[in-house]
Amino acid sequence: MDLPSITGRLADEMADIDFGPPAAWVYNPLEYARNPHFEFLERFGAGQKDLLLVGMNPGPWGMAQTGIPFGAVSAVRDWIGISERTVGSPEHQHPKRPVLGFECRREEVSGTRLWGWAESLWGTPERFFSQAWVANYCPLLFLDRAGRNLTPNRLAAEDRELLIAPCDRALREIAETLQPRWMIGIGVFAEARLRQACDGLPGKIGRILHPSPASPAANRGWARQATRQLGDLGFELPRAGG
Repeated sequence: MDLPSITGRLADEMADIDFGPPAAWVYNPLEYARNPHFEFLERFGAGQKDLLLVGMNPGPWGMAQTGIPFGAVSAVRDWIGISERTVGSPEHQHPKRPVLGFECRREEVSGTRLWGWAESLWGTPERFFSQAWVANYCPLLFLDRAGRNLTPNRLAAEDRELLIAPCDRALREIAETLQPRWMIGIGVFAEARLRQACDGLPGKIGRILHPSPASPAANRGWARQATRQLGDLGFELPRAGG
């Protein structure tokens, strides 16, 4: 399979799930931001990758706006080079979390950190994506009634169970397609899903710190820590500046 086929099926499967409290709003950027997401897959997702980095799910100012994992607008537009203007919007939006696409002026800090780190080491997106890939375990953004972001592990148990089978299958298919030698969860949750979904596949599974500003540890030099953690796992990173 290829990444567009895997992602297209996952998008359809996510659209069939009805979520209950505490999730009050659910955004599916694979639907309304399909154009930039599939441009990302088609431009950069082909071929074998040494490194697969897996996040948890979209943030309200990142992938929810651009369709790209960890997709802070400035990083997607200025470094990755995608500036697709035909981003739609979810049918139902929380007034505090509007989807403005590439017109969004807020930045996802996790995304600016991750893609800034990639640029500092690999230099160009072409060089980075020849070796690495970034995906989210779950493609949906969940918000509670107040507009607060909900990660998948904070959903109702029955809703979380509905996600696991299709998301695990898609993650395993991505790994089988890209054949990475390192599969790295960005945070504890993503590492746990990798260990479950990709059990028995070749490749070393590990974890790096999540770049979220909600993490005190990540606010103390996330890029330096991520570089060290990957090095400790045996992954040979390029020298700074590409």
